[in-house]
Amino acid sequence: MEIDVLGPPYERHTIDLGSDDEGPVVATLVRRRGERPSRRAVLYVHGFVDYFFQTHLADFFVERGWDFYALDLRKYGRSLLPHQTPNFARSLTDYYPELDEAARIIREEDGHDQLLVAGHSTGGLITSLWSHSRQGRGIVDGLFLNSPFFDFNIPWLIKRPLMSALLSVSGRSPYRKIPTAGLTVYGESLHSDHRGEWTYDLTWKPVESFPVTAGWLTAIRRGQERLRAGLHIEAPVLVACSTRTFRGKAWSEDVRLTDAVLDVEHIARWAPGLGPLVTVARFDGGMHDLTLSGKEVRVAVFRELGRWVDAFVPAPGTPEVEVPPAPEDKADDNQTATA
Repeated sequence: MEIDVLGPPYERHTIDLGSDDEGPVVATLVRRRGERPSRRAVLYVHGFVDYFFQTHLADFFVERGWDFYALDLRKYGRSLLPHQTPNFARSLTDYYPELDEAARIIREEDGHDQLLVAGHSTGGLITSLWSHSRQGRGIVDGLFLNSPFFDFNIPWLIKRPLMSALLSVSGRSPYRKIPTAGLTVYGESLHSDHRGEWTYDLTWKPVESFPVTAGWLTAIRRGQERLRAGLHIEAPVLVACSTRTFRGKAWSEDVRLTDAVLDVEHIARWAPGLGPLVTVARFDGGMHDLTLSGKEVRVAVFRELGRWVDAFVPAPGTPEVEVPPAPEDKADDNQTATA
């Protein structure tokens, strides 16, 4: 580990992933340990046109006794190399090797017994599919999804023919750039140089987004289709999103109070299909990255996240809460006693 760009106490480790058709490939694992040794860890995975910079998220977990890790996926943020197409992938399974290695380091090298995975937007889609594919191995103990990318935010009548056309193009020209409306309004709502309160590296997370490629769009579409067919994630899952979607194209103050990237009704619709133990929490006034919403909303998000973690991913050795018998059980007991 070496000192990260965020400075102490953040460290980073480069994961060598060999080469692809563009050349060498790496991912970057960022670590922040708490002051006291912990056997519990969080692994955070960012979204599209994104990387880890949300230190207040790390603060939340470290203060609660967790060690915090974040993974900048290949071709994102700290892992983006000069010869690479930003954020490109042919399949979402391309990211499994760095997720596997990050989990191995966290559990085997750093000695953690418990792993909570947190994914935002595209990271939420990727970590859902990865968690499902690794079920039965005791890797993931809980999954927190912050506005996961379960569906494209475009009308069905446009989406179906568009995606069919992309499938035919992506095999021949995966690096072909696809014209999109971009995420400029959302980007402006975040960065302190524009209309937001956050400071981060605009070369890694530009306000106007990176170009979208045919290969990436096809990878997302196939991943979403697999997810919507139904997963079986054994670990408890918390899916969180806003209550409203922003429908405009020009700036308005509503951008600060809504999801300006995804349709939140899609998230709520597909969440129950992740597995048998899914909790859905929605936050009025929440932005696409709920942890970057206004202060009052952030407080609510962290409060509910803390409650959910305590209930569903308690520290090993925590005594189970005794559940009183249901009225029907009491009635059966009384009948038995009378007989």
